[in-house]
Amino acid sequence: MRLALVTDIHANLEALSAVLDDVEAEGVDRIVVLGDIVGYGADPGPCVEAVADLVDKGAVALLGNHDQAAFLGPKGMSETAATAIRWTIPKLGDDHIRFLKSLPLAHHEGDALFVHASAHHPESWPYVMEASDAAASFASTDARVIVSGHTHVPALFHTIAGALSTGKMLSFRPVADKAVPLSPIRRYHAVIGAVGQPRDGDSRACWGLYDLDGNEITWRRVPYDVEAAARKIEHSGLPERLAARLFTGR
Repeated sequence: MRLALVTDIHANLEALSAVLDDVEAEGVDRIVVLGDIVGYGADPGPCVEAVADLVDKGAVALLGNHDQAAFLGPKGMSETAATAIRWTIPKLGDDHIRFLKSLPLAHHEGDALFVHASAHHPESWPYVMEASDAAASFASTDARVIVSGHTHVPALFHTIAGALSTGKMLSFRPVADKAVPLSPIRRYHAVIGAVGQPRDGDSRACWGLYDLDGNEITWRRVPYDVEAAARKIEHSGLPERLAARLFTGR
């Protein structure tokens, strides 16, 4: 079983289209969308429709904090994020909102747990940025592998299975397009970088290829038409910073 891990699309249709083309070329068995379909970008409706179509064809999609804000309002968000959500809400129709409201917080498959943010109080959207964040996530589930998005920065945290309280928590920055083997005696929290708004200094869209049978994850990077996505943001009335950051991946 080979899964495509797609997260933090953030209404960037150009990036999503490029990623889905790459996913199709890889011939995966299923797509798992880890949330944040909307927010920041200029194409919220088309991106929701694209993910809904994937779900109709057998994909799994989860709720992200920006997706939730689209129907609950931008509570606790930065001003830029809140401005983008306030712009997004009137661009979504009833069918879009119904779809976002239907999304679950988590998905279990085998010994893996998929969430947008963390296994630790996923409804509160904590970031997994440090070893202590990963430890809290591990302590909240028996899953051997946890997969999340939310930070927009690829990362892998791991520790000896069954030794969370005493085993050393290690972290690893994945190298693009190089498979990372997952040892059966370790537990892993894999953070997949963003499709639509990378923040690791690489402007290319990021998605994850998880081979459950081969026990490995590859962080894939895909170039896309950044100029077109940025131009849409500039012409939409969204904050110009949201366009500029696409070029730098920050």
